[in-house]
Amino acid sequence: MGYWRGSSILLAWLLLLRPLPSPACPAVCRCSSGEADCSERALREVPRSLAANTSALWLDYNSITTLGPSSFPPLPGLLRLSLPHNRLAQIHSRALVGLGALQDLDLSNNYLTVLTLETFLPLTSLATLNLGSNRLRKLEPEVLLALPQLQAVLLQDNPWVCSCSILPLWLWLSHNREKVQEQSSLLCRVPEQLNKHPILDFGNESFRQCQETSLPSQHYIAFFVIGPFSFMASIFICTFMGSVTVIYHNLRRDPHFWRRSRIRSGC
Repeated sequence: MGYWRGSSILLAWLLLLRPLPSPACPAVCRCSSGEADCSERALREVPRSLAANTSALWLDYNSITTLGPSSFPPLPGLLRLSLPHNRLAQIHSRALVGLGALQDLDLSNNYLTVLTLETFLPLTSLATLNLGSNRLRKLEPEVLLALPQLQAVLLQDNPWVCSCSILPLWLWLSHNREKVQEQSSLLCRVPEQLNKHPILDFGNESFRQCQETSLPSQHYIAFFVIGPFSFMASIFICTFMGSVTVIYHNLRRDPHFWRRSRIRSGC
C-alpha cells in the first residue's frame, strides 16, 4: 500500500512539473511570443490553426488573392496583421469581423481596386492603415471615417484619377494632413496632363467648377425617372383643361349645346 501511495505522489509531482503545452502553430509558420511569421510560404489562404492568443501575424510575400468571410480563425488579441506583396484583389465585407483589437494593418503592394465602407467597420481600434501600391483609382472617405482611432494612413503609389470624383477624398485629406503619410508620393495618374501632380497641392479653386456644376447621382436618376412622367402628365392635364374650356364656352353661347350633343351621339 505504501508503495502505491508513494508512486501516486511521484506521478502527481511529475504531472505538475510537466511543461504546459505550447499554443498551436501552423507547420508552415514560425511562432514565438504570440507572433506567427508565415511569410514567403506560397500560401493561398490564411492558416487555420493559429493560436487564439496570436498578437501579430505576418503573411508577407504569399499568393493570397481573396479574404473571405471565414478567412481568419478567432483572433481576439491580434494587434498587427501584415499582408503586403500578395495578390489580394478582394476583401469580403465580413472578412475582418472578430479583429476588433487590431491596431496595425498592412495591405500594401496588392491588387485592390475597390474598398467599401463595410470593409473596415469591425476595426474599431485600428491606428495605422497601409494601402500603398495597390490599384485604387478612387476611395470614398467614408471608408476612412469608419476608423475612429485612425492615426496614420498610407495611400501612395496608386493610380488616382484626379477628376471631380476625387473631390470628397481630397477634402478628407486636406482636413487630416497630420494622418497622411508619404504625402509627396500621393500623386495623380489620370488625366495625362495631371500625371504625377501631388493631390494635396490642389486648392479650393481647382475644384470650383466641380462644386458649381456637379449634382449627386441620385438627382440625375430622379430627372430621368420623373421627367418622362411629368411630361406625359402635363400633356394630359393640358388636353383635359382645354376640353373643359371649350365645352364651357359652348354652353355659355348655346344652352342647348349639351342636349344636341347627346342626341347626335345617340344617347
